[in-house]
Amino acid sequence: MAKERARRRAEREAAAARDRDMRARQRNRRERVTRAKRAVASAVPDAPRRTPGLLAARRRRRLMAFVLGIIAIQVILWPFLPSWGARLLTLGLTLLAAPVVWVLSFGRV
Repeated sequence: MAKERARRRAEREAAAARDRDMRARQRNRRERVTRAKRAVASAVPDAPRRTPGLLAARRRRRLMAFVLGIIAIQVILWPFLPSWGARLLTLGLTLLAAPVVWVLSFGRV
């Protein structure tokens, strides 16, 4: 009887040791994965935050309309301009004039 109890206790202890080893391996793996995720996350820059509020939304709408206006000018003019030099010149002049038109249209930057 004592030998049987000793054998069962040895089996229980061996099973407990296997379980401890398995849990330790899983814990080590989870820690490695967590460290790798942190390393990747620290290398990636944070996403830009949108400024909340009515004034910021109005400014975003104005800027979007202004950029769409510049794109519309280019889309309308490019088919009528025969050479790439004229197209690039038009693009450059439009981009140079854009800040002046912005200030004249909306006031301060």
